[in-house]
Amino acid sequence: MKKVIHTDKAPKAIGPYSQAIEVNGTLYISGQIPVDPATGKVAETIEEQTEQVMKNIGAILEEAGYTFADVVKSTCLLSDMANFKPMNEVYAKYYSVNPPARAAFAVKALPMGVMVEIETVAVK
Repeated sequence: MKKVIHTDKAPKAIGPYSQAIEVNGTLYISGQIPVDPATGKVAETIEEQTEQVMKNIGAILEEAGYTFADVVKSTCLLSDMANFKPMNEVYAKYYSVNPPARAAFAVKALPMGVMVEIETVAVK
């Protein structure tokens, strides 16, 4: 059965989608951008933006009863591949042991002009 996951500790969806959907022990987290849910503001540096994205993902994981250890796949979207290394350094702090499978792409643009968006899949 499909279950919609929502938390006020992550940004509200800015379109017709859910923060996350859980089905059959798998959690699909929509791409998270670096919006601080308390202020609606976006950080300036790629490091700060990546940190906020990971906090948003963590809040959704927690709301659904998962942890970063349950993450099996991430897709990282970057506005510029020059930001790959600093994004990766922040990202690595959250997956120091048995990191998930991952893809990273440069895209033409991201919502709200941000530099990074990360989509996540977790399995119990």
